Amino acid sequence: MSRTYHQPVLSLLAASMIGANAFAAAPGNDPAALANIRDTALKSDWAYERLADMTDLIGPRLSGSAGAAAAVTQVADAMRKLGATVTLQPVKVPHWVRGEEKGELVDYRGRPAGVTQRVVLTALGGSSATPAAGLVAPVIVVRSFDELKARGAEVKGRIVLFDVAFDQGMAERGQASQAYRQGSKYRVGGPRMAAEMGAAAALVRSVGGADFRLPHTGNSGMRDGARIPAAAVSAEDAMLMVRLAARGPLSMRLTLPPQILPDADSFNVIADLPGTDKADEIVIVSGHLDSWDLATGANDDGTGVASAMAVIETLKKLDYRPRRTIRVIAWANEENGGRGAQAYYEAHKAALGKQIAAIESDSGAGRPFGLRASVRARDVAQFAPLQAALEPMGAGAFQRADALSTGDLHELEQAGVPSFSPLLDTANYFHYHHSAADTLDKVDPENLRRHVAVMAATTWFLANTDKPLARWVDAARE
Repeated sequence: MSRTYHQPVLSLLAASMIGANAFAAAPGNDPAALANIRDTALKSDWAYERLADMTDLIGPRLSGSAGAAAAVTQVADAMRKLGATVTLQPVKVPHWVRGEEKGELVDYRGRPAGVTQRVVLTALGGSSATPAAGLVAPVIVVRSFDELKARGAEVKGRIVLFDVAFDQGMAERGQASQAYRQGSKYRVGGPRMAAEMGAAAALVRSVGGADFRLPHTGNSGMRDGARIPAAAVSAEDAMLMVRLAARGPLSMRLTLPPQILPDADSFNVIADLPGTDKADEIVIVSGHLDSWDLATGANDDGTGVASAMAVIETLKKLDYRPRRTIRVIAWANEENGGRGAQAYYEAHKAALGKQIAAIESDSGAGRPFGLRASVRARDVAQFAPLQAALEPMGAGAFQRADALSTGDLHELEQAGVPSFSPLLDTANYFHYHHSAADTLDKVDPENLRRHVAVMAATTWFLANTDKPLARWVDAARE
């Protein structure tokens, strides 16, 4: 997950509104059908089994890697076994390779003779390489972009450390996305700004919610012509560097050997369950297939892909045929480029009216509480039957926003396609996000079953309404 999000304008539909002013249920959207979908999903471990296949058998899936290619084949094969119509949409993706990396504090006030200190760090996506023997330079610590600009005369030839702590307190109070935005802007914008000011390298305090001396990687936002070595430092090591810098001059040896290789061939995996009388209209349900290379991407975003895949598996078990075509998409290259989403948008922008709604899950595997949706306020009551079906499992909440701006649906949503995502507990999501700890053991199978239930019921509901949801572009003409 690596996009900038709009601040949501939230509207929680009270439980008392269920049934009030709701539109008549379309064929297939009767309470019994929605309850059957929910209950069938809650009894199945198919999604967890597919997630285990992806994470344990393949592992990391960074764009351009052998793991990414293997994941395309694995997901396509699984969907074909369900009887879905599978298309592999070609996408050219960035190919960045990390290599072995090292940080070492080599000089500071009070350093005993012969002593150096290791810094736990990891290169940021798009980082350039240091010389093979590493670079040694003084460290300057800043806590904001304004401070960096104010100390511009000190930056040239130095290693800039952006010391901005992740606000875990916000995350624990339902504001994890906002906490992430506050921290990740320094990861995305800091190295580029430091490069433009002549820095030798840039470091950022890891954007993560637990201090386990784990660095959290992510895309740096740097482009050709303005690249410098850039890395994320564990929270503990960032705090150490701040303390040592307060004592006096601090110098570091940084060794980063990443390579930027030619773009590689990859694919969006598209699996369709054809509709009946409205088969030319599409409801997307999706997650992104790529992951960073430090771990196996179980939360980011293996759970999203597995849950989307399980929508078709759930409906197949029930022998339910949707009116509209349900399209599962495993997106390529969300983490460091968004090329898969761009390719899909370009291929369909001439007929976006047929893209009726789009769902993406990219916030981990926490317990679902309901849905987030970019629909018009007057249309919220339409979802009362869906809320009623999800309420027994504690997932009946509905939050409306003008824009969700999820990573892969951003352009579709801007063009007017209503977007949805599960409303999940993300209090601990950023403990593992983009780190070596994002592994299968962090996923609770029960939460994943609930996740599938929300995704499957929502997809079915959207695929069977009499009329498509109103679009923002339509509203602008009214």
